[in-house]
Amino acid sequence: MSDPKQMQLKKSVAPYEHSELNVSIRQLFNTLLPLVALWYAAYWSLSISYWLTLAFGVATSFFVIRAFIIFHDCCHGSFFKSKRANDIMGIITGVLTLVPYQQWKNSHAIHHATSSNLDKRGVGDLWILTVEEYAASSWKQKLAYRIYRNPFIMFGIGPIYVFLFQYRFNRKGARRKERMNTYLMNALIVAVYALMCWAIGWQAFLLVQGPIFYLSGVLGVWLFYVQHQFEDSYFEHEEEWSYVKAAVDGSSYYKLPKLFQWLTGNIGFHHVHHLSPKVPNYYLETAHDAVPPLHKATTITIRQSFESLKFRLWDEEGKRFVSFRAVKDRLRRPSSTSRVTPSGNPRKAS
Repeated sequence: MSDPKQMQLKKSVAPYEHSELNVSIRQLFNTLLPLVALWYAAYWSLSISYWLTLAFGVATSFFVIRAFIIFHDCCHGSFFKSKRANDIMGIITGVLTLVPYQQWKNSHAIHHATSSNLDKRGVGDLWILTVEEYAASSWKQKLAYRIYRNPFIMFGIGPIYVFLFQYRFNRKGARRKERMNTYLMNALIVAVYALMCWAIGWQAFLLVQGPIFYLSGVLGVWLFYVQHQFEDSYFEHEEEWSYVKAAVDGSSYYKLPKLFQWLTGNIGFHHVHHLSPKVPNYYLETAHDAVPPLHKATTITIRQSFESLKFRLWDEEGKRFVSFRAVKDRLRRPSSTSRVTPSGNPRKAS
């Protein structure tokens, strides 16, 4: 990041890289209390109408997302000034959202350090192949990639797999602290769920928690997906890659109605967050408004965001995401100049 203008842009958000205890405490109250109240309302409504239960469940799922944003800030050490306070609250909100604190904290830090870097894909991000890599792939890898990128799989089955199964196991090579934290959080989740099943019965628990878990998972995956998968995003190889450009050009400003912006903890200002992860969620909009160059980030509305579902491959020639259909003719041409590694990075064939 040697460009003076880029360095200045990052410095311009530095005044917002601090937490305010009273604001953080207030956010805990206006997130966790409604979450608990709405969950209880969903349980209470079981005796009236399951449609009413589902309505309360939809509302609850948004507060689960809001709780995840608090968890997310704790992972970055930006919600409280105290590291211990961030760790404790990160574990609590991690149990509520089924996300292991240390495991996600470490992989997400890698995501921020390597986002949009074509040579450092594979940790904390989505599986992305370039047009050339896909063309050079075996039929098995092409099939696997098509299945992975299918919206039904990514947003239908993906949340169940990620939150219920993938996060229950440690990453390969994880250090002892991370491994022990995963074990601790698994035990806490089992204990909380067992207590709830004992208190209200397992059938009632599943009828209430099932839809909340699933919808919040779908929303979480969608938010992560749409804020990096837009047509004119940014990807470069290591020698050309820039942290600031990856943040501002490779992350979108997901412009949501004010209510949804609040419910999703301002995470739509994703370009600001990637530029400076130390800015707590409640200052992201303020930082965006105060720094004019940030206004140039790609702005995506809810309607426009659904167009991202057709984007499957990164086109290095056109510097944009494309669909399989858009490069159909190019994909038919055999490629003998490169091969794809397990990480999805092209290498010259030996």
